[in-house]
Amino acid sequence: MSDTVYLHYDQAQLDAQINLRARWPEHEAYFAKWAEESAAFRAARAGRLDLRYGPTAGQTLDLFPAAGGPAPLIAFIHGGYWQALDKSDFSYLGAAFLDRGIAYASLNYDLAPEARIGEMVAQIRRAFAWLQAEAPGLGVDPRRILALGHSAGGHLAAMALATDWRAAFGLAAPALAAAGSISGIYDLEPMRLCYQQPVLRIDPETVRDMSPLRIAPPPGARMVCAVGGEETDEFLRQQTAFAAEWRRQGAALETMVIEAQTHFSILDLLLLPEQPLTARLIALAVAEPGAQGPAP
Repeated sequence: MSDTVYLHYDQAQLDAQINLRARWPEHEAYFAKWAEESAAFRAARAGRLDLRYGPTAGQTLDLFPAAGGPAPLIAFIHGGYWQALDKSDFSYLGAAFLDRGIAYASLNYDLAPEARIGEMVAQIRRAFAWLQAEAPGLGVDPRRILALGHSAGGHLAAMALATDWRAAFGLAAPALAAAGSISGIYDLEPMRLCYQQPVLRIDPETVRDMSPLRIAPPPGARMVCAVGGEETDEFLRQQTAFAAEWRRQGAALETMVIEAQTHFSILDLLLLPEQPLTARLIALAVAEPGAQGPAP
């Protein structure tokens, strides 16, 4: 019998829980479709591309303003296990929001192995502080900025929401009004113990300080988390555990398990206006500042 390395999983079982590309070989078709649709979106919609929010190569974002303004903003953080993909692959998601009067941004950040996860968290926080400061010139309402992430980007969105903005940036008001996470990772311990560790180089201190499950939510935190019903047990467990812990500490956090969706198929649901996940994210984005979030 193999030794367990995390919960009830032995090494092979844990790696299988985390290795999503092996589980769904069709991921390559999704990546190609996302890139193609995003290129078409950029050709059709005027955007401000490669805006720099920090000094290193990865600290850029693309912004697609909404008509009128100042408008709420949904800023998307891509996944890729902190080591792959690009903001340009996710321009297409702007179609879900622009016609509803919500500006859309897609964010980059430096990737592993050159950057560690703590650096990525700091960069994403800097991105939102920059967006709040530059909001008037971008046609954005600085009081209504929402972080939205997928997979590793869901982790970064949660960490951004959990920022002490006054301590980190001297801001009088939070840079984020709310957050959304799709198929997010909320505890880094299984990542430290799985086959991804040689690239990610996660130490116990990073697990402690950079796992949303292990840190306190900010006062008044509002968040929506969704996961596909066909995802691995570990992704389902992480959402359940994270939601329970943040709710226990007073966060207004809504969860969804969307049946018949995988880690990759779930993202395209954002393009469906009747999809409850899309509706909840839009409601959070357009809510008046200080409004109550979703009921736990």
